[in-house]
Amino acid sequence: MNRNRLMIFVLLMLVAGTASALESVSPEGLWKTFDDDGQISGYVRIIKDHDIYTGVIEKGISTSKEEYCTACRDDRKDQKLIGMTIIKNVKVHGEIYEGDEILDPFSGNTYRVKLKLKDAGKQLEVRGFIGFSLLGRTQIWQRESHG
Repeated sequence: MNRNRLMIFVLLMLVAGTASALESVSPEGLWKTFDDDGQISGYVRIIKDHDIYTGVIEKGISTSKEEYCTACRDDRKDQKLIGMTIIKNVKVHGEIYEGDEILDPFSGNTYRVKLKLKDAGKQLEVRGFIGFSLLGRTQIWQRESHG
């Protein structure tokens, strides 16, 4: 009888630990981003302020790409890419994080955004779309560090 109770206790602790670990995974942290050719294009830090997530370009990769957002059409026009907010107003909805905007700083286009954690939080599926989620494109970012 004591052995059965011990087994149940151990199983409950394992389940509680797994649930707790899953709950603690969030998109907060530093993410390595890639261009359409699969080359590293930079690093974006996602931060949480209250219940809102925001993404800021933390560092870029030295390439022939411009250092300023010359293609932007809003207040980010001609601003430095490093330090620029490119993901705005993202909130969690179950396993999906949805937000108002993601900016492609090289085209200047903005899109609605959905984020979804993959591979136990090691990857982030980033979907930019216009109107419906079906009309858009997806990139996979790699986690560089948490928080």
